Amino acid sequence: MFSIRRSFQIARLSVLSAAVFCTLSASVCRAQEEHPTLTLGASAPGFSLPGIDGKTHSLDEYKAAKVLAIVFTCDHCPTAQLYEPRLKKLVEDYTGKGVQFVMIQPNDPDAVRLDELGYTDVSDSLDDMKVRAAYRHFNFPYLYDGATQETARAYGPKATPHVFIFDAERKLRFEGRIDDSQRVSLVKRHDARDAIDALLAGKPVAVAHTGVFGCSTKWKSKSASRIEYLKKVEAEPVTVTEADADALKKLRANGTGKLLLVNFWATWCGPCVVEFPDLETTYRMFRNRDFDMVTVATNMPDEKPGVMKFLQKQHASSKNLIFGSTDTYALQAAFDPKWESGVPYTILLGPDGKVLYQQTGDLDVMAVRRVILANLPDPDYIGHRAYWAGQ
Repeated sequence: MFSIRRSFQIARLSVLSAAVFCTLSASVCRAQEEHPTLTLGASAPGFSLPGIDGKTHSLDEYKAAKVLAIVFTCDHCPTAQLYEPRLKKLVEDYTGKGVQFVMIQPNDPDAVRLDELGYTDVSDSLDDMKVRAAYRHFNFPYLYDGATQETARAYGPKATPHVFIFDAERKLRFEGRIDDSQRVSLVKRHDARDAIDALLAGKPVAVAHTGVFGCSTKWKSKSASRIEYLKKVEAEPVTVTEADADALKKLRANGTGKLLLVNFWATWCGPCVVEFPDLETTYRMFRNRDFDMVTVATNMPDEKPGVMKFLQKQHASSKNLIFGSTDTYALQAAFDPKWESGVPYTILLGPDGKVLYQQTGDLDVMAVRRVILANLPDPDYIGHRAYWAGQ
């Protein structure tokens, strides 16, 4: 009698918890209802998807494998990033054992807002996937489903990463997480590995389903949210202030308490104009973290109207300065006595004023973003900074 009553209480609490969750996260629950997850025992849905290798890949391509593990993952999600080394290790450990891993990126890049890119160097387009794969030396097929999301709709991944493991007959035998913690040091259960080992041994999978944890799948229906967010950002006021030598010395000392990216540019500088949008995108990606950016136009003060026109066209709502004197050499020296060349000139400063990145000439935006990520404090997601620092 007690066990029946207890079971009823647990079930009732589960229903109530789900109701509360769906009240607080209506969009997540709606997405799960619209895109149900493939059920255990179901056959693997077919697919034909472009990969980072320039080829098209299909389910039939992997028919010789005894076990097929399909992992829905992506570039921008910090949880997915922390699992990249573990996925590579799984591939290494099961090479030659009849196990095939296939990673699929399910997100529509147009549904990812800029403020959701605060923990990444790239977004989730096919070109971005190629950049990430080359940088992290992926050893597995990485396929793109963001254009149509047909494969994602067939499998129903709730978040990235989400694993689907099939037996030799391509029946789903496990669905859920890779292991039980995004922090590798806290992992106690290796759910995906255990499922693969069981299938290779001809045994039933002991735990066939778990929940998943990570960034929610970015379905196409979310693209309107991205557009609205971008409109809001582009409506922010744009200003430009004249800076004298003292202001530039203060800027170099960096009293913001944050990482500070400073870019010196000019309206008449072709490379400056070309790279400016990438700088603004970088600012919008990281500005909700301990990061700030200041642009400094090296135009003379009477050229301020032209500078302002350009900044407004770029919707440059970061802090913008312009040389407040016609003595440009003195202002250069005030910021950095060793800076004796032209623009563009970009420097990333730590909270203590330490130079973390410095480039005269064309900016390598991927390089500077990775230095930013490797130096941003991560008290809200411990371990992420180490990922980018290569530790």
